[in-house]
Amino acid sequence: MKLALVTGGHRRLGAAIAAALARAGYSLAIHGSHDVELDPVLEEALRETGTRWHGFVADFADPAISPSLMAEVRAHFGALPTLLVNSAAMFGQDLIETVSADDLLRHYTVNCVAPVLLTRAFADMSGGGGDGRSIVNILDQRLAQPHGDQLAYTLSKQALAGFTQIAARELAPRGIRVNAVAPGLTIATPDYDAAKMQRLAGMMPLQALPQPEEIAQAVLYLADAASVTGQVIAVDRGAHLESYSRDFMHL
Repeated sequence: MKLALVTGGHRRLGAAIAAALARAGYSLAIHGSHDVELDPVLEEALRETGTRWHGFVADFADPAISPSLMAEVRAHFGALPTLLVNSAAMFGQDLIETVSADDLLRHYTVNCVAPVLLTRAFADMSGGGGDGRSIVNILDQRLAQPHGDQLAYTLSKQALAGFTQIAARELAPRGIRVNAVAPGLTIATPDYDAAKMQRLAGMMPLQALPQPEEIAQAVLYLADAASVTGQVIAVDRGAHLESYSRDFMHL
């Protein structure tokens, strides 16, 4: 059984990734921080494919909860996931002038501590039989040329990027591959109207914004790419090649 645990997998980009995995034949452990109410795109994929799935609620703001999630998934499915996608994230608004210690710690706990502890649990439970198991961390194209907006978020994702390299090296002897995908702006929030999305698309080197399905396809590639570890794929229509002075919502 191919089984994927997708954190934050019930909505937005996580749901697009989970939907693609369902269509690729994975059973799904879908995590949500406070609920597992599914996005319509994921509901449709699960209905079409008849995918075996279960929802798990775990608030990563409490660092003690993260490691137990892996055990819950194994207990429910009777197997350890073959793929872990660390997609859940906290995203707040702060600048160097306003960021607090609490902002920094809360973002770090959700965006880095949880993936690290889930990775450790994933590796420990795999024992010596990790061949074919894979981890994909979701980063952000901004990390290539960071700006000052959402400082706590950016720093926590920088830490996760560094951990991706460390874990790839440390877990390779155990047959576990660790990679990452760095998405660009893809799913609009209420801060963006259609005109703004079109204008921002024109600011990308490839004159368009990436689609959620394209990011999901990169995750699928890394899940199956047996010779690839320690890599970051930017799926952003070239945005990582440019230096933007501020977050896209302010441009």
